[in-house]
Amino acid sequence: MEKQIGEAAGKVWQALHKSPMTVTRLSSVAALSAMLTAQAIGWLAREGKITSEDTSKGVVLKLKG
Repeated sequence: MEKQIGEAAGKVWQALHKSPMTVTRLSSVAALSAMLTAQAIGWLAREGKITSEDTSKGVVLKLKG
């Protein structure tokens, strides 16, 4: 399971490298289930690689940089 989540985290990172986006959009762009997207976000958050912001569109994620 750890390998699957790590690979999903890579897909999420690549998607966010292009532009910030909502969790729903991120799941679609990365072609991941909602559960796997959430796990990948947790992985990247724990590593300190992403940040989030509450907006009128929902929570928007972006890479720290």
